[in-house]
Amino acid sequence: MKVRVFDTTLRDGEQTPGVSLTPSGKLEIAKALDDLGVDVIEAGSAITSKGEREGIKLIAKEGLRAEICSFVRALPIDIDAALECEVDSVHLVVPSSPIHIKYKLKKSEDEVLDQAIKAVEYAKDHGLIVELSAEDATRANIDFLIKLFKEGEKAKADRVCVCDTVGVLTPQKSEELFKKITENIKLPVSVHCHNDFGMAVANTCSAIIAGAKQCHVTVNGIGERAGNAALEEVVAALKFLYGYETNIKLEKLYEVSRLVARLMKLPVPPNKAIVGDNAFAHEAGIHVDGLIKSTQTYEPISPEVVGNRRRIILGKHSGRKALMYKLKLMGIEVNEDQLNKIYNKIKELGDLGKYVSDADLFAIIRDVLGKDLKEEIKLDELTVVSGNKITPIASVKLHYKGEDRILIETAYGVGPVDAAINAVRKAISGVADIKLEEYKVEAIGGGTDALIEVTVKLRKGTEIVEVKKSDADIIRASVNAVMEGINLLLQ
Repeated sequence: MKVRVFDTTLRDGEQTPGVSLTPSGKLEIAKALDDLGVDVIEAGSAITSKGEREGIKLIAKEGLRAEICSFVRALPIDIDAALECEVDSVHLVVPSSPIHIKYKLKKSEDEVLDQAIKAVEYAKDHGLIVELSAEDATRANIDFLIKLFKEGEKAKADRVCVCDTVGVLTPQKSEELFKKITENIKLPVSVHCHNDFGMAVANTCSAIIAGAKQCHVTVNGIGERAGNAALEEVVAALKFLYGYETNIKLEKLYEVSRLVARLMKLPVPPNKAIVGDNAFAHEAGIHVDGLIKSTQTYEPISPEVVGNRRRIILGKHSGRKALMYKLKLMGIEVNEDQLNKIYNKIKELGDLGKYVSDADLFAIIRDVLGKDLKEEIKLDELTVVSGNKITPIASVKLHYKGEDRILIETAYGVGPVDAAINAVRKAISGVADIKLEEYKVEAIGGGTDALIEVTVKLRKGTEIVEVKKSDADIIRASVNAVMEGINLLLQ
């Protein structure tokens, strides 16, 4: 069976506290989701604001393969706003639990039912696909839930959805509930789970097993409170653990994960399943020894299948075999004495509680072998202009030694650091496709003259490096970190 994927990153995901996308940002994510293979893109809630409608209109007019949907309440004004955006469908959400009906709506069940069906009929009369969704359905009276969906069937709704709005389902209860719903309802049933108890993915999979045909998910599991069921985890679990297919191109999962993280300014936790940087990372000596013999020993699937990569982390838990394996991957040859010196320095850093980044490892290797980092691209000049009522702008002049040519570019940014990094990335775009994955700043000491430590994580293909640089000038520290990371990736 093929399971449909309803992505609500741009609606429920954007409701993550502190997140607000521009219309162009929403469009960029929508195009990536469409390319990823999702079946439905919930582009937002049209009634929210003028900017929200602009974003939804942009997506609806882009000619994407996916069905474009707007969230609506059971109100004609909401449906009219969705129609104005020219969407294909509406996700028509109706409160269904006694808690919501009594305290939020202050209505009777009959009044809620009547309003819901009138809204379904209104949307259908205007040519929309309708997914009738019961909010807080997992705390609703099951008889009312079935009655709501049966009346929705009569009103020609196209799909129905059971929402675990506050994440109180368990996998066992999920299976029982969806079996009962699918036995009584002929329409395709969707599952929408929240992660308040960390069981959104498990509950979603249980619902699919019990007969649900479509799952609501968000990239990286973002959303209100503890978030929603994570798209990447659900589709991977369905395929590799349960044998269900989707239209998702698994090899694009990591790429889309990082795009959403960057545009929504929500970093992906390193230990995040499937797309986290540590999802396929190994440090312990016994694990790396097993990997060298067969990657299946400590990896359930190949990282490349989901667009991620295998990482060998060096630290106090690492053995010599791990170091030898890492050096081999880097194409670096050392003798026994040099290997021991590098190994001992790594152990010393590990005992100090320090994570040995790629930049740290290169520094250790350079120190032991007496070699300097080959600087493929050198920063010759950097000029940044910023001030009150001036859009920050930066220009850079780089010397690309590989082809002995000068690279000059100018770029704008939301701030002087952003402008400077944008100029560098723009200048090297013709040399290598390098993306900024993460950027962190920390003040060392107090006062206005405090040192600033900048950490950047850069990616080229499947290779990722992390570099830290300190300086009293945040712009200089940032650009120096980016330049060293670029040169590391070009090694």
